[in-house]
Amino acid sequence: MQSRQRGVTAIGWLILLTPFAIVIYAGIRLAPIYLNYMKVAKAMDQSGNEVKAGGASPTAIKTAIDKHFEIDMVEYPSTKDMKITKDGADWVLECQYEDEAPLFANVSLHVTFDKVVKISSGGNL
Repeated sequence: MQSRQRGVTAIGWLILLTPFAIVIYAGIRLAPIYLNYMKVAKAMDQSGNEVKAGGASPTAIKTAIDKHFEIDMVEYPSTKDMKITKDGADWVLECQYEDEAPLFANVSLHVTFDKVVKISSGGNL
């Protein structure tokens, strides 16, 4: 009597699909963090464009970013976490922060973000 294989067993499917499930779950946990970063990056770019047209100063830059953060409901990072430095005639706005997303038990995903926007008084960003 010959035995024929018919396909993957239930245990085989479980072993095959577990890594995919973990990767999908990690993506679901990381999605809000990356969406928040996209809001921060957009606010920094838009604030740079607004301030460039109206005259740049650290106070004007922080006010513009605060306005965008309030509209987009960004709670972290705040403008206190951003560095505004002078580079010649230009202003450099830098936001460097870290965030964590709990995965399961005592395992979490750690993400580091760094965004730099150069605000020139007469040129492009």
